[in-house]
Amino acid sequence: MATDRAGGEKDRAAGAGERGRAAGAAPEREVYLDYAAATPVDPEVAEAMLPYLSERFWNPSAPYARAREVRDDLERARGTIARLIGARPDCVVLTAGATEANNLAFAAVDGHVVVDAAEHESVLACAALHERRTVRVDARGRVDPAAVARAIRPDTELVSVELANGEIGTIQPVREISRVVASERARRLEAGERRPIWLHTDASQAAGCLSVNVSTLGVDLMTLSAAKVYGPKQVGALWASDEVRLRPLVWGGGQEGGVRSGTENVAGAVGMARALELACARREEAARLGALRRRLRAGLRSEVPWAVVWGPTSPGAVLPSILGVSILGVEARRLVILLERRGVSVGTGSACAASRMRSSHVLDAIGVPVPLREGSLRLSMGRPTTAADVDYAVAAIGEAVRAEVARRGLDEGRLAERTRELLAAMP
Repeated sequence: MATDRAGGEKDRAAGAGERGRAAGAAPEREVYLDYAAATPVDPEVAEAMLPYLSERFWNPSAPYARAREVRDDLERARGTIARLIGARPDCVVLTAGATEANNLAFAAVDGHVVVDAAEHESVLACAALHERRTVRVDARGRVDPAAVARAIRPDTELVSVELANGEIGTIQPVREISRVVASERARRLEAGERRPIWLHTDASQAAGCLSVNVSTLGVDLMTLSAAKVYGPKQVGALWASDEVRLRPLVWGGGQEGGVRSGTENVAGAVGMARALELACARREEAARLGALRRRLRAGLRSEVPWAVVWGPTSPGAVLPSILGVSILGVEARRLVILLERRGVSVGTGSACAASRMRSSHVLDAIGVPVPLREGSLRLSMGRPTTAADVDYAVAAIGEAVRAEVARRGLDEGRLAERTRELLAAMP
């Protein structure tokens, strides 16, 4: 009877806590775990940008001296970006974000393209405009280079594989895939075939933790985003090798070497250059984030034993900042609301898909059953994240899940059993 009474008191206390949060009571702590969707602008980046939003506002295409000075600053920013990726400045096109850069990359070709099923939506949307082959990924989200080789046809002109996945963190074997593309290129040259083939990688999510040296990766085109490395939103870049001939998507004054017309965003370019510079200088941060990811994973498995973490298990095969998790018995959209009441902000997949309340195509690509996809969260950490933040978030998730399971009258033991059944049925 004492146990029942204690349990009843605990249930009443939990109910009172839920009512307090629903009534608008302030949470104990604010924890942001959606850095894969957006990072705050680093104070050093904001400081570098500020002059170009105020006294150095001149149009860099204007002919007078002060405008030419701003033009020089723009080119210095381009040079910094190029240096950090091991490239020449004249091969870097500044864009309004990674999506535009991906569109520019695909617009450079007419023929068949090869992509993998877990790519960012902007890459998949571009591929849909071409005859294409979509390569499957394994249960960890990894692309098999041999599968890419089998997908390449004599008329294939572009292969696009992201450097790291933005939902489950899988790091792709881009260097190995570059050797596949190089082998096909050599075959064509030997056979006297003139059709080119290029390798593109979207390195937007990876740039904060991994090397993005284009020579080391062996790519022909690479997309970058300032917004993922504590720079301004709507600023990105596409690097393209000398041999690739880019085609404009926007026509006008002929800026960016005729590839991207429109008055240049000097503040954005300066901010991106400084953000990427800081990201490269702070790569050791990956070790701290990796430790936090392990702490988050262990905590979740303790609080919610039937929770499933997706992606590779080896630390070197996954981004240290991202954890994709599924929890049977809860709906992700409702869980996001419950967590927000507790001061914890999380994502449910890519921000693009989440904004339209769509199920993650990445989880679909790795074969996650629908019941597990319905309760999926993307938890991503950043520079400001602390161990205390992780611990608070873990406790909040556990509390929210238990409250939801109780509300729906579900049994935790049965949820764990059903999760094992679903995992066993996966290919």
